[in-house]
Amino acid sequence: MEPIVFNSDGIAPTLADVLPNCLAAMRGERGRMGLPAVRGAVVVLVDGLGESLLRTRGGHARHIVRGWRPEDIAVSFPSTTVAGITSLMTASQAGAHGLVGYSIWDRRTEEYRNQLSGWGEGMDPATWQLRSTVFESLVADADPIEPFVVSTEDYRDSGLTNASLRGGGYHGAETMLERAELAARLCRKARRPLVYLYNAELDQIGHKRGTESGTWLERLEELDHAIARLLDSLPEDIGVLITADHGMIDIPREAQIDLPPALLEDATAVAGEPRLRHVYLRDEARGDVRALVERFREAEGDRAWVYGQEELLSTGLYGAEIASAARERIGDIVIAARAPVTYFTETMPASMRLMIGQHGSLTNEETVVPLIRHGAFR
Repeated sequence: MEPIVFNSDGIAPTLADVLPNCLAAMRGERGRMGLPAVRGAVVVLVDGLGESLLRTRGGHARHIVRGWRPEDIAVSFPSTTVAGITSLMTASQAGAHGLVGYSIWDRRTEEYRNQLSGWGEGMDPATWQLRSTVFESLVADADPIEPFVVSTEDYRDSGLTNASLRGGGYHGAETMLERAELAARLCRKARRPLVYLYNAELDQIGHKRGTESGTWLERLEELDHAIARLLDSLPEDIGVLITADHGMIDIPREAQIDLPPALLEDATAVAGEPRLRHVYLRDEARGDVRALVERFREAEGDRAWVYGQEELLSTGLYGAEIASAARERIGDIVIAARAPVTYFTETMPASMRLMIGQHGSLTNEETVVPLIRHGAFR
């Protein structure tokens, strides 16, 4: 596994750059991505479709990859859905919007918080996600650009939708093809449309059966057919960007590692994802973070990158702005798998160990996503 890509400008572009560049193109301005002027735009987010997966399986996605240049990529970290979608929709990185991982330990209430599907008491989406969305800002400014969300009806009232997709008119449809046709209709009807089009199917089947399965390839072909229909149905002055929130790696059951209890004797909780574990220390142990990080590195340094919180934040992976609430949600020690392994504790339930496809860590396979230009953006 390779580490996350860097260039002379840091990590760039990120998902946070996408909507501001679409808006610049719709306003006839020259953004960082150099997109041409358009009347409207569709941003297609395919959950779980990493750059490396698409490169190796491009023969099953010939409409999607047509014209795809090597430089047409973006970086998403943390490489998990709640962070990726929120970074895209708020034009900010996880340190600013606060959705720093799939699950976190809430130090204030001393309980686990599931930021994908939990959203229980004490997690008001309006305040738990810390930033206004791009769509909210358009509405608040009475901007002539019209924001739309196209997804499934199942997600219409979810906590994540209310946290990260606020502001856009929500339109639901069941299949990928139906969503593509719906997005195209919105672009034909609206004067200046900005559409977020979400597809979850590849991620769902990847978790359940793995990206090497025949079913995963069938879903990719189904997606490609839907994208072809979208591109054929759009007006010529609509730009399209196809991207993802993260990639995915298949991890066999025998590569699941239980962190030794001796390593966790100073921990009060372990959260995050199987490939990016956040270890939260007891208050009296937080002054010994450096020594504890070294203990984890001695044990797992050949299979994982291990960071203390401050060291990890200094990399810029969570962005230049770190809100105090986001800082509280990040573990004192973070274990990021670089080998094809996943991390658990002995007390975690068996149900958490069933997924084959995994993501969350710092490897290129998980963090680098396509950013493919179609339509008027070609």
